[in-house]
Amino acid sequence: MTDWLELERRLQKNQTIDARAQVQLNKEKEHWKHVLHRIIAIVQRLAKNNLAFRGSCEKLYVENNGLFLQMVEMIAEFDPIMNEHLRRIKDHETYTTYLGSRIQNELIEMLAGEVRKKLLAKVKKTKYFSVILDCTPDISHKEQMSLVIRCLDESENSTKVKEYWIEFLEVDDTSVLGLFTHLKDALIHLELDIDDIRGQGYDNGSNMKGKHKGVQRRLLEINPRAFYTPCGCHSLNLTLCDMVNCCPQAMSFFGVIQRIYTLFSSSMKRWRIFKDHVKGLTVKSLSQTRWESHVESVKPIKEQTVQIRDALLDLTNDIEDPKTKSEAESLALYELEKYEFLLGVVIWYKLLFTINTVSKFLQSENMDIDVVIKLLQGIIIFLEEYRESGFDKAMVEAKEMASEMGIEAVFREKRVVRRKKQFNESSSTEIALSAEESFTVNYFLFIVDQAHSSIEFRFAQFKKYQEIFGFLFNVERLQCSDDESLLRSCKNLESSLAHNGCSDVNGDDLFSELTFLKCSLPEESKSAIDVLDYLKKMDGCFPNAHVAYKILLTIPVTVASAERSFSKLKLIKTFLRSTMSQERLNGLAMLSIEKEIIEQLDYTDLINIFAAKTVRRVVFN
Repeated sequence: MTDWLELERRLQKNQTIDARAQVQLNKEKEHWKHVLHRIIAIVQRLAKNNLAFRGSCEKLYVENNGLFLQMVEMIAEFDPIMNEHLRRIKDHETYTTYLGSRIQNELIEMLAGEVRKKLLAKVKKTKYFSVILDCTPDISHKEQMSLVIRCLDESENSTKVKEYWIEFLEVDDTSVLGLFTHLKDALIHLELDIDDIRGQGYDNGSNMKGKHKGVQRRLLEINPRAFYTPCGCHSLNLTLCDMVNCCPQAMSFFGVIQRIYTLFSSSMKRWRIFKDHVKGLTVKSLSQTRWESHVESVKPIKEQTVQIRDALLDLTNDIEDPKTKSEAESLALYELEKYEFLLGVVIWYKLLFTINTVSKFLQSENMDIDVVIKLLQGIIIFLEEYRESGFDKAMVEAKEMASEMGIEAVFREKRVVRRKKQFNESSSTEIALSAEESFTVNYFLFIVDQAHSSIEFRFAQFKKYQEIFGFLFNVERLQCSDDESLLRSCKNLESSLAHNGCSDVNGDDLFSELTFLKCSLPEESKSAIDVLDYLKKMDGCFPNAHVAYKILLTIPVTVASAERSFSKLKLIKTFLRSTMSQERLNGLAMLSIEKEIIEQLDYTDLINIFAAKTVRRVVFN
């Protein structure tokens, strides 16, 4: 009995025979946890900064063994835990290093999986979401489709509109059916209900936006409440294309801009001559896809016309090549010294600057429909005012430029014939005008009218949104609505959100809620997001209004978030990393794009998740 009591006492005080061994085992567990903690931190930092992990060799203390092992070696110089780990590896005391490429892939997949799990939890919590898709080829000539989910994040005190990047989908079939099948399979894999989609945003490609056979049509056949929005930035870009392509003079103008850049950039000697004369902005090439960025090509010529003209004249004296001399002389004397060209520089810079400014505003992920409509109305008002009074101001500025260059501010006399195309009409009219009159009509009346018509045509979908959701855009419009029009708008919204005999909102109940809500909203509530924050605080007192505002803010405006993910794709999958697997690419992209969320992850939980994945030689728990 005494022995048993003694044994019980020792067990309670942890004084068993194997106590020392248990202490050593616990110490070993802690060592491996600390090692893995540091390895996960290295993986996170490298992925967040789009850096390559591996080199040409995967051995410690060898040249060109990659940034991952280099960082491990650097940490070991200052950290005793990592130093002890590398000592064991060098002395062959352990063969479990956790430094190999397979472990890297596991850690990348684990970290990305945890981030994706948090993102999807937010999407499922808010219920309604929109899908944003865009495609691009990667360095290995594979078509990558970027999937972005737009939803509301209600996890914090204030509601925020978020666009979460989910993954790159490798697309083998770029037909309408192939793209839609990839989208549908991805949603099933992510366990997202296709019936909860309330918006879809794509570029203006025919296979995506097609009204009869496009991806948007196939999705609408399954879910009619998935409102399709063509990308606003792409639509503005196409508006500029319409403006340029409708007028041969405009095409010639931008051809001169490109010729100036090509002439100077094709030789280091020519570029040196250019830099000797031009100390400020350098000339830039025209982008073939981003027309609104043409403002960056026009601006250097507008602000430094004299210096560029002098550089061209100097080029004619220093270069012996007859072709180059002829080109430089032609640009200097017959283009830059032409008053029509100077006036064109002034006009196009003003137009491009305005559209480029609006395009940048549209690229914000929290942009909503109300703001877009106001910006588009601002462009239209600007075009109308510029059409009436802008020509006179442009003439004054062009004359100042001509005076600075020492040339006469007059149009060159010649007779020209131009074909005027009416927007969206097959008829055409031949008009014969003098040089000055031709320039005025072609660069103002015609191009400005073309811009106005193109915006009206390409942004027609936003007019439909105004008809459906207009009464919810802001508090002022809601408070100004009379009961009859408000009830009619609520009924219209109910029918627009109806599918299979049920609707997201009840029109009568929504009318009752808004009738009371417009009288009780606080003064600081101005926009739709402010109203939604107020409804959130009321904790379910206005269910129909809450759903209506959520759907309004969920509808996408642009595909800019998908476009931004392509920048990460080009940084991650480079020429030297072109054989990267799709899983590793998606993991690294997730850690780079959604870096804010990974900072919130707990390392202890990550280590436990890693230990539970498979049976490990090292026991962590």
